[in-house]
Amino acid sequence: MTLCSLYLEKERHVKANARDYNDKFSYADNYIKTSKYNIFTFLPINLFEQFQRVANAYFLVLLILQLIPEISSLSWFTTIVPLVLVLVITAVKDATDDYFRYKSDQQVNNRQSQVLISGSLQNEKWMNIRVGDIIKLENNQFVAADILLLSSSEPYGLCYIETAELDGETNLKVRQALTVTSDLGDISKLIDFDGEVICEPPNNKLDKFTGTLYWRDNKYPLDNEKMLLRGCVLRNTEWCFGMVIFAGLQTKLMQNCGRTKFKMTNIDKLMNTLVLWIFAFLISMGIILAIGNTIWETQTGINFQVFLPWDNLQSSAVFSGFLTFWSYVIILNTVVPISLYISVEILRLGHSYFINWDWNMYHSQTNTAAVARTTTLNEELGQVEFIFSDKTGTLTQNIMVFSKCSINGHTYGDVYDEFDQKVEITEKTACVDFSFNPLCDKKFKFYDGSLVEAVKLEDPAVQEFFRLLALCHTVMPEEKREGHLVYQAQSPDEGALVTAARNFGFVFRARTPETITLYEMGRAVTYQLLAILDFNNVRKRMSVIVRNPQGQLKLYSKGADTIIFDRLDPSSEDLMYTTSEHLNEFAGEGLRTLALAYKDLDEHYFEVWMKKLLFASTVIENREEQLADIYEEIEQGLKLLGATAIEDKLQEGVPETIACLNLADIKIWVLTGDKLETAMNIGYSCNMLRNDMNEVFVISGHTLLEVQQELRSAKEHIISLSRVSSAAGDADKTDDVFEETIIAEYALVINGHSLAHALEPQLEHVLLELACLCKTVICCRVTPLQKAQVVDLVKKHKRAITLAIGDGANDVSMIKTAHIGVGISGQEGMQAVLASDYSFAQFRYLQRLLLVHGRWSYFRMCNFLCYFFYKNFSFTLVHFWYGFFCGFSAQTVYDQWFITLYNIVYTSLPVLGMGLFDQDVNDQNSLRYPSLYKPGQQNLLFNKNQFFLYTLQGLGTSFLVFFIPYGAFSVIVKEDGSSFSDHQTFAVTVATSLVIVVSVQIGLETHYWTTINHLFIWGSPTAYFAILFTLQSNGIFALVPTNFPFIGTARNCLSEKSVWLVILLTTVVCVVPILVVTFLPPLALFQQVRHLQQSRKKQGPQEQNLRRVRRTSSRRSAYAFSHQQGYGELITSGKNMRMSTVSTAHSPERTAHNSNWVGNVLKRKNEVSCISDESIEAPESSNRAIQTPKLQPTE
Repeated sequence: MTLCSLYLEKERHVKANARDYNDKFSYADNYIKTSKYNIFTFLPINLFEQFQRVANAYFLVLLILQLIPEISSLSWFTTIVPLVLVLVITAVKDATDDYFRYKSDQQVNNRQSQVLISGSLQNEKWMNIRVGDIIKLENNQFVAADILLLSSSEPYGLCYIETAELDGETNLKVRQALTVTSDLGDISKLIDFDGEVICEPPNNKLDKFTGTLYWRDNKYPLDNEKMLLRGCVLRNTEWCFGMVIFAGLQTKLMQNCGRTKFKMTNIDKLMNTLVLWIFAFLISMGIILAIGNTIWETQTGINFQVFLPWDNLQSSAVFSGFLTFWSYVIILNTVVPISLYISVEILRLGHSYFINWDWNMYHSQTNTAAVARTTTLNEELGQVEFIFSDKTGTLTQNIMVFSKCSINGHTYGDVYDEFDQKVEITEKTACVDFSFNPLCDKKFKFYDGSLVEAVKLEDPAVQEFFRLLALCHTVMPEEKREGHLVYQAQSPDEGALVTAARNFGFVFRARTPETITLYEMGRAVTYQLLAILDFNNVRKRMSVIVRNPQGQLKLYSKGADTIIFDRLDPSSEDLMYTTSEHLNEFAGEGLRTLALAYKDLDEHYFEVWMKKLLFASTVIENREEQLADIYEEIEQGLKLLGATAIEDKLQEGVPETIACLNLADIKIWVLTGDKLETAMNIGYSCNMLRNDMNEVFVISGHTLLEVQQELRSAKEHIISLSRVSSAAGDADKTDDVFEETIIAEYALVINGHSLAHALEPQLEHVLLELACLCKTVICCRVTPLQKAQVVDLVKKHKRAITLAIGDGANDVSMIKTAHIGVGISGQEGMQAVLASDYSFAQFRYLQRLLLVHGRWSYFRMCNFLCYFFYKNFSFTLVHFWYGFFCGFSAQTVYDQWFITLYNIVYTSLPVLGMGLFDQDVNDQNSLRYPSLYKPGQQNLLFNKNQFFLYTLQGLGTSFLVFFIPYGAFSVIVKEDGSSFSDHQTFAVTVATSLVIVVSVQIGLETHYWTTINHLFIWGSPTAYFAILFTLQSNGIFALVPTNFPFIGTARNCLSEKSVWLVILLTTVVCVVPILVVTFLPPLALFQQVRHLQQSRKKQGPQEQNLRRVRRTSSRRSAYAFSHQQGYGELITSGKNMRMSTVSTAHSPERTAHNSNWVGNVLKRKNEVSCISDESIEAPESSNRAIQTPKLQPTE
């Protein structure tokens, strides 16, 4: 087994239809497990996790001490009952959370798949699929494991998959089987297939696969284009067969998921430290009192030996002091009572329900409410400094909409009223009526009727504009029934443009490798397709050459405006300036723009050019460069038609949410699998990137040295400019301080391949330092594991609270890695939600989750803890002072029942009421003033300093509560002239003073009074007196005389006026200093807001004034951002078309040429482009060609 494991680390051997052979290697089966526990491991693992809380371990030690009768003055059940209660409540909550994960696992493991077993296809559960099995997938089914594609229902072994679960992209991608296996569509052939695959071991690289198929004495290279990964969905393909290479936890998806980690809040970690401090303080008090006992026994106690003899165990004063030490450890343990942890769990549960019940976070369209899937992280929501967000499905809807256009110098798309004033388009705005077109897409909406009128009036420029959109693309049409068209688009941009042309009367209906058929205003027109000059990331444009029915040769081109404008005929110069102004307007609104142009070709010139093209397509060396030169030659002297503007629809409220979170000093980093240009465009749409930023740094190096140089030069650029503008005396600030003083705004955009180098140990600090100097950070083309690595980098070195938000399986890893994971219930499955701590339907709800619920939870929890420590130190340290007056005998001041009920009854409900319902400002003002969030980030409300101050306050209160009655009783007498000399009267007076003082104190601490708060705060002293008189009554003493020794004390003590004066004096002296300290300093921000809030109470709630900032720049998004190189060649080859639709009339010369193009696209390696300085100034579609062409279904 060990030798096998070592062997597997180097390469994997898989043989088809040979389970016995594959079983020798002990490969993982297809069973997955994301839950943490099972029946046998739950108890030990959960207890181990719970006892990581120092307090739980502390109470366990106390319990053991209480079992020793010689040192314990309290019963053992007073500790074990609440400890077990805390452990059981937490265990039940953890078990419930894990059970839901288990149910999700079971749902996936029990999915059905067709497996070739014993010569026939049999239905098997996913969990029973094994490496080497041949499985059949059908349309719209999830891929069960990482499989090698063998054959499919499509020509040439092609199939289409959606990879949203892997990379967040909903575009369809093409995969193609090896030619030698593409005809294995029959069961009889598959039974005989005995090929062996030798490939890389399991890994998490989603975009790479290296292997070799050995079959029939031949070997065939395998790459990622032959693989279907678990998590993908088969689309637009009736069926396909595949051979399982990786299964279960060894699949690339599961390798990227990460482990479910035990998350603790910062407050939990601080509490662990504080418990250690308190324990040390407790030990110190115990030592002091033990030393005091030893001294007292030596000097004074020896005189009482006659009537107070030592027990048998007490052999000396030193040993007496030793026993006294442990007795005081038990008595003073209430400085950290177990009730604190029960109360904390109750508060967290309550805060979670407030999130679940918040109707302002309910999405009615999808019937989805916000869900707090954990109860342990609520207060951490109020301390977030970094948000890591996915793009597709999180910030955007991944829906492209044809919004506006410019044709022949006229803009279309805006709506004007009768006063010629532009009207904002809303859901109530009337749409254009496309009923004149029976083939229109009913879902398409456009609001400017003048464009339809121009089409109907047969405006030549308008018709040519839409003709170009209907011809110049790589979309594949599918007509399942008459008039019901479905477009398979390589990118959503192309789908939107072709759909727009369709609705305006130029319907793309059918294509073959050599023709394109349009329905122009109801008339069928067939164009001969002569060439497709395909897009690539250098050209930033694509063109088609067609011959219309009149025999005219036309070249139609669309692409980035700067590229098209450089190739225009001088006659289009005036139109170019006008169109450029329109493009600036479109770009200012965050729209994605394209320029459109055409050219009439001379027949003779085209024949000569075509010969050059055929020659260049057959050369061996520098083929790409020669083809590019030939394309460049014919794409000159173009005539401008106009420009399009497409809206990549953001989710509702995204820009406003990001602006509001920025005002709260929350840094938002976008981590996306999309291309650089797409990510940057969304950055501008969200106002994360703005044109008034000082610099946008694009890191796109391919080697470690290149990335290092780019990162360092960017950092030096920021530092040099900022230090020049700063005073000379600030030049030697540390980097941490300097980071806070950066006034200029910078943005960092980094590519996935560059990020891989930047995350190396020698560069990660440089990356982090540069990123933290920038206002905006966008990482594109990142893998799920890289997302987690970026989050972990910030967690590890910045010590800041991080939140990750996403909606797809590709986000699971970072959601698990961040302190807080948020899943969006989107269109990409529920994996992100199942792995998250919180979930809701829209990104905009994040604003309310953090600024309202998070801030309130943090505010309430901090106030709760501060007050809890104060009241318990006030209560417990009275025993310390009393020790000096009772011979250090470990006698308690209070009645035993007061000690038992103090934290359970007398003071529990008021502090719970404050922790559940208190709020400094209401939710509207929490959103209106995001700066209120900053104290949580700076950890101001509960930290070591605050704990120390409240400890001192508790120490002072205990001192006053003890010594004022002690001093008063030494000088005052009762009304009958007798003195207050008994312990029981003193105990009742001190206890009553304490209850009243802490009740008044919590009243002063409460910011928001509700009926429940009034009931709890004033009801607690009432309950105290009721219970006090009951427990010290004659009746209950008669029932159990040994347990209720304070008979009649309350009645006799509290009937004295002097006692009430002592209680009043004690209360005033304890409370007045707190009032002075509270109201002397200048008003804090939240207090100023409270005053505003009270002054506006009679006004209705005001809407937050956060408007989307308009972009005013020539920075324009570019050509089809999701578009990829090479798909035009696949079209002209006919390989992606049904055989019945492929024309057989083309010439042999044409066939050779086409097959040569197909060879290029199938053999071409993925390339990654560098972003030039020019593309930084005007981001075009410069990006790398990734994987294979994508298709986007558009109806």
